[in-house]
Amino acid sequence: MAWLAAGEGYEIALVEGKVAARSATGRTAGRQLKTLPKALRDHPEVDRLRRLAEWLDRHEAACIAQVDTWMVSSLPVPTALLAQVWPDEAWQNALRDIAVVGEDPDEVGFLRDATASGELRVVNLDGETVRLSPRTVTLPHPVLLPDLDDVRDFAAELGIVQRVEQIHRPTWQKPQGLAATATEVRDYAGGVFASRFGLAARATGLGYRVSGGYATCKVRDTGGGTEAAVWIGEPYYEDETSTGALSWHDENGRAVRLTEVGPVAWSEGMRMAAALYAGRKIEEGGDAR
Repeated sequence: MAWLAAGEGYEIALVEGKVAARSATGRTAGRQLKTLPKALRDHPEVDRLRRLAEWLDRHEAACIAQVDTWMVSSLPVPTALLAQVWPDEAWQNALRDIAVVGEDPDEVGFLRDATASGELRVVNLDGETVRLSPRTVTLPHPVLLPDLDDVRDFAAELGIVQRVEQIHRPTWQKPQGLAATATEVRDYAGGVFASRFGLAARATGLGYRVSGGYATCKVRDTGGGTEAAVWIGEPYYEDETSTGALSWHDENGRAVRLTEVGPVAWSEGMRMAAALYAGRKIEEGGDAR
């Protein structure tokens, strides 16, 4: 970003997301200052850059959230859309090195570039950079990837770091032999918290929605929308509370039998329940599983 004149003898710019200043005159002209001079702290241009930095932070978070939604929902994303947003650095940071699948469901590659013509450049699992031009791609949830451990090992060899948790996202596989009529999982029930407020705050801090007495997350799986829900206690209850059972509901609010829960919905629901349970109170000498 270009340096802007601000006050007598100073210039300012955004450097690594923060307002920085440098001297514009004298022998120290062009030298960046360690701190913002007091004379500039209330300058209108400084305030404008601060507001711009805040907007950029929100924009970056929104890009990451959107890519995460595409991945969790297994929705096809138009290649032309990726090409359109790629020049934006925030979108690039969110999308770079995300695993994508084109027309061949067995062809997985890590996204490195999207050209204006709608061509994607990816590094495939053979370590080769290839060009793809499918109409749409999916950003697969890791539970859907065959040979996930091999994909993770290869990503580690390449030094891939993803802004959106995908390849190294914790996953849970649905066990065999579930009761045909069962609708709840209690693996992470019974986690004790000092208050319902603290448990609800943990849920929202992790990015989950709190509605009524539940922490919830929505997933699009097996062709429809599914909502996973963990009981966290009655609203406004001020005493000690515990995590309850995990269940899933369809778009009409009906309970879904465990045998009918899709693989992504199962994994994401268990991930939410485990994350909430991890914040429980642990009594000294108690069960620390």
